[in-house]
Amino acid sequence: MKIPEFGTLQMTRTDAAHYGTGSIVSLTQNPDKTSLLHTTQKEGTLSFADYLLDAVNTVNSQQMDVTKLQEQVITDPDSVDVADVTIAMQKARMSLSLAQTVIDRLVSGWSELTTVR
Repeated sequence: MKIPEFGTLQMTRTDAAHYGTGSIVSLTQNPDKTSLLHTTQKEGTLSFADYLLDAVNTVNSQQMDVTKLQEQVITDPDSVDVADVTIAMQKARMSLSLAQTVIDRLVSGWSELTTVR
């Protein structure tokens, strides 16, 4: 796929879901200097901030579910399978680890951007 603004750049996408719905807008074509994130999205799509908040809410809900399962194991051990508790704990640990990695990458990317300027 050739993008006219970038000359001969070829982009290879392996999944149709990765194509996106917005159009590429250069900084010179953005007269009001608003955030490009909001100018490239179409009606009904989520912004980057919405995706981040949704991810944080998902991690939080997984942590809360694990807490409820742990309390249920203590109060009524026969009602909960130990394997379900273990799986829920590992899912919550993995999602928290992934969130921490994403946060670290965002912070390091932001610090690199600010030191370049």
